[in-house]
Amino acid sequence: MNAWEPVIGLEIHVQLKTRTKMFCRCELGWAEEENTRTCPVCLAHPGALPVPNRRAIEWTIRIGLALGCTIADRAIFARKNYFYPDLPKGYQISQFDLPSCVDGTFLLPGADADGDREIAIVRAHLEEDAAKTVHVGGAGGRIHGAERSLVDFNRGGTPLVEIVTGPDIRSADEARRFLQLLRQTVVELGVSDAEMEKGSLRCDANVSVRRVGETGFRTKAELKNMNSFKFVADGIDAEIARQIEIYESGGEVRQETLHYDPTSGRITPLRSKEDSDDYRYFPEPDLVPVEPDAAMVAAQRAEVGESPGARIVRLRETIGFAAASGLVTSGRDRLYDRVVAAGADPRAAANVVMNQLAQADVAPDAVDPAELAKLIEARDRMPREALLAALARAGDPGFRADDAIAGSALVDDSAALAAIIDAIIAANPGQVAAYRGGKEGLLGFFVGQVMKETGGKASPKVVNELVRARLAG
Repeated sequence: MNAWEPVIGLEIHVQLKTRTKMFCRCELGWAEEENTRTCPVCLAHPGALPVPNRRAIEWTIRIGLALGCTIADRAIFARKNYFYPDLPKGYQISQFDLPSCVDGTFLLPGADADGDREIAIVRAHLEEDAAKTVHVGGAGGRIHGAERSLVDFNRGGTPLVEIVTGPDIRSADEARRFLQLLRQTVVELGVSDAEMEKGSLRCDANVSVRRVGETGFRTKAELKNMNSFKFVADGIDAEIARQIEIYESGGEVRQETLHYDPTSGRITPLRSKEDSDDYRYFPEPDLVPVEPDAAMVAAQRAEVGESPGARIVRLRETIGFAAASGLVTSGRDRLYDRVVAAGADPRAAANVVMNQLAQADVAPDAVDPAELAKLIEARDRMPREALLAALARAGDPGFRADDAIAGSALVDDSAALAAIIDAIIAANPGQVAAYRGGKEGLLGFFVGQVMKETGGKASPKVVNELVRARLAG
């Protein structure tokens, strides 16, 4: 019997970092005192009318262009009707059948060209966010088991772009990598902080399974509001396993909205999954259509650079997929490019930029690429501790690599080192006999003794060569 194949589509919600809300002048701010960023418009007082945020419309178009979408000549805001305590109007203003951005594609690179995927972007539409419900008591801040729920309306009305993919993702790992790359895209566009832990990037996953070779789609279930890349992948894996177990035991998957608990790994139902008809969409009568002119679209297109996916493909040929992906998704590949252009070895530069500089929390934009290239070139001539200390200062104003290198040059004088090595060999006849008897792992013992004797200032490369030669004799 054929194996099972996951079919996954994502709905990603990106909060825009505009100064004010989508339809009113309330200023946005994270972690402000509850219910202090509100007004009659976002609290839905009778007679209060919405006025659209032009910057939010422009940034939505920018996102759409970065996702390869067609920008609609005419987009319509609609009322999405449903009841929840965090929705004061009883409806959400959102684009529905005529969104701003449609029919895009997103490059998701693989380990090589054969693994590259094009993920369809069905739409990217603009809407207002709901308020935030805070569940008090119980465990984990979830509604299940809570003693009571409070509503903070500060978030209500925040400009929100919803990005909907096609059902093109085929594994939890692909979903995680897609989300990481999409986040980097949005951050580089300058339109959102896209921080999952703060809720400015949220992800729902629509998951179904089918037999390999099937062309149709089976019933999907929706996992709501997962708040980390790891939890997205873990939740999808858990739901795939749940659905396969249902089918193989003779059951049928229900269309419903689910909650994944990352602590227990359990999936629990929240409610039956709504269809669009359930929301009774109709055009928002208080807003005119969005009809961006050519100048607005051109101005936003000028803000879109080379995509993160394309950069991974370009770097992959030189430093491999893992390093390329790590550099791009951490936003450090621009520094890598400049350091390599200054003469650094590509693989060494990738390792330093992605690891040592990141661990030292050095801001990439603060680093002089030419000075960092000098440090990388001298890495084999410096004690490791001195190199790490120099790298940690690489972002300091006026940093000069030559000063760090000159003050910590390794000892590589063969004659001076040979005398130290001979003394260590003479003092350890048992280890010498064992090494010559086949225990070649003892080479590290002798090298370590030399490094200890020289205070870590001997060149490891030279020491290894000399010790091998002395022990061979």
